[in-house]
Amino acid sequence: MKMNRNLYRAFLLLTFLVLNGLILYGLSSLWSYLNTGADRATMLHLPAQLTSNYVPKVIWAPLQNEGRPMEQQTLQELERDYIKAWYVKNNAMETNNQYGVQDYYTDSARVKVFDILDFNKENNTYIKATTIEHHPTLEFYSADGKLAVLTDKNIQIHKEVFVDGLSVLKKSSESTFKVMLLLEDGFWRIRHMVEIENEDQENKVEPLAPHEFEADIANGKGLNYYPKDNPWNMFGKQFNDSTIDHDFNRINSIGLNTIRIFVPYEAFGKAVVDEEKLGQLKQTMDLAAKNHLKVTVTLFDFYGDYSLSDWTLTHRHAEQIVNTLKDHEALLAWDIKNEPDLDFESRGKENVLSWLHQMIFEIRKWDTKNPITIGWSSPEAAIELLKEVDIVSFHYYRKPADFKEAYLQLKKAVGTKPMVLQEYGYSSYSGLWNGYLGSAEDQADYYQEMQATINKENLPFLLWTLYDFEEVPNTVVGRLPWRKSQQKHFGIIDKNGELKPAYLNIVK
Repeated sequence: MKMNRNLYRAFLLLTFLVLNGLILYGLSSLWSYLNTGADRATMLHLPAQLTSNYVPKVIWAPLQNEGRPMEQQTLQELERDYIKAWYVKNNAMETNNQYGVQDYYTDSARVKVFDILDFNKENNTYIKATTIEHHPTLEFYSADGKLAVLTDKNIQIHKEVFVDGLSVLKKSSESTFKVMLLLEDGFWRIRHMVEIENEDQENKVEPLAPHEFEADIANGKGLNYYPKDNPWNMFGKQFNDSTIDHDFNRINSIGLNTIRIFVPYEAFGKAVVDEEKLGQLKQTMDLAAKNHLKVTVTLFDFYGDYSLSDWTLTHRHAEQIVNTLKDHEALLAWDIKNEPDLDFESRGKENVLSWLHQMIFEIRKWDTKNPITIGWSSPEAAIELLKEVDIVSFHYYRKPADFKEAYLQLKKAVGTKPMVLQEYGYSSYSGLWNGYLGSAEDQADYYQEMQATINKENLPFLLWTLYDFEEVPNTVVGRLPWRKSQQKHFGIIDKNGELKPAYLNIVK
């Protein structure tokens, strides 16, 4: 009986301790939750990727403002919320939706935005816009730290106005705004925003003088390069510097002096470039220099958006790569994009050309020494943006008999500007999918005919490609076996590492 009573008491004591432990745990969890700051993106009902969708260049003037000094952290928070205010306004103007505006504009300021949205809805109008650069100067910061006034000078703004679904106006301009921001609920909201200057901007690109680079281009004899075992996937885990060094040495030994390599936009991290892959790209350039090769770097491989909302992301991507490589001894030229004219139909010709023009303009700001080109898919397409590029590059995969006429037609339009046959070649594939009609000898005949014109015209060239490949990704030519089989056999070196007969007709 006594033992049962003791067990009962022990049970009550244990229950009491467990219940108190649970109560204390619950109270501590509640206290922790109440003292944890909410994530701002969640608190403001904004998408988590907001900041990463819009990254214009922001260059602050040295701080000499009236009022109290501004701390660096506060300045960063002010910049972040100010740029987000631009983003949500641009997004609202494109969608005619008020989403997010109330989080970055005070009551009186948002009313003005809402009035514009209502007017645009009534008139079936919407506006696509982005800003490229901001140059803010902090004019005043209040003693209580809750009010800031800035002047944002020479904002580069690009916009396109649509009425009834049709584009009626495209405009690039530089504007200056006077902006007042209030600190509310821990973040900055725009209270007043007044445009005080606006000037149309052409963003004219001034090409380099040909004598600055013409000798290197004129002597160019080379090829488009991918490693044999990982074509279209050269960087990342597959990167092998020993393989690349060996290949570059062989390219040089067979009498070629130039290569073209490709930087895939998404695989390199888009707006925030992958540091490891950027290092591998730099290492590739070092190996090219070691083996006495010049390199054309093709940017934005597998990119295909071109929309205004994507511009700043692509600018930050290019800026990091250009600033890393622009002084490298192996760099021959920047190739903005591979065959962008193939996107004219799906993305809109004007959208593609506008993106290309602006990208050339941006790269010329970062690199004033190295020439810029675009890898057009045909001689006919290469007449686009002639005034902007330093080198006219084109590809040709049609009959050799028609090449000379197509080339001379383009040359007539181009005038004295340097030209490069940036891609050409012939598959030696012989199998089911072409009726066993191809051969290495046919490939050799193709090059013999092509090189006759190339040599006569002193035309720099980059053939496609060094190796035959075991595998070709579906993303390159699709899944159709007759297309993939052809693509595997464009190399001048076969799968056994032996030079094909075509080599003898390329380098003499």
